Amino acid sequence: MNGSKKMVVAGWILSALIALFLAGASAMGKFTEWEGKSEMFSNLGWDEGLMLKIGILEVAVTVLFVIPRTSFIGAILVTAYLGGATATHVRVGEPFYFPIIIGVLMWVALGLRRPEVFQIALGKPRQTAANESV
Repeated sequence: MNGSKKMVVAGWILSALIALFLAGASAMGKFTEWEGKSEMFSNLGWDEGLMLKIGILEVAVTVLFVIPRTSFIGAILVTAYLGGATATHVRVGEPFYFPIIIGVLMWVALGLRRPEVFQIALGKPRQTAANESV
């Protein structure tokens, strides 16, 4: 397996871990009943009905991130979602770094899966058939 294939595989593994966290651990807390749920969400400024909708949104944007054809727009939407999570935690005075870390790791994972993401981020011209023939 050459270096670029290893990077793609690493990107998919990291993407899967992030997706499992977002659609599994994080979203499931919004869908299931557990002791203290109402109090915790109330402290964040959200009611349980809204949290269900936020959980559905979290799963939807995560699915878009995992699908290769929609991964870029999915990453943008997950970033927006995580920005809301960060703002919520800042507003209530809780540690806010975790959504930022997840967002950075998500973009690294996408860049490993699709190297053109790193090229765009670093301002390098994209390689196209027209560029290669010149």
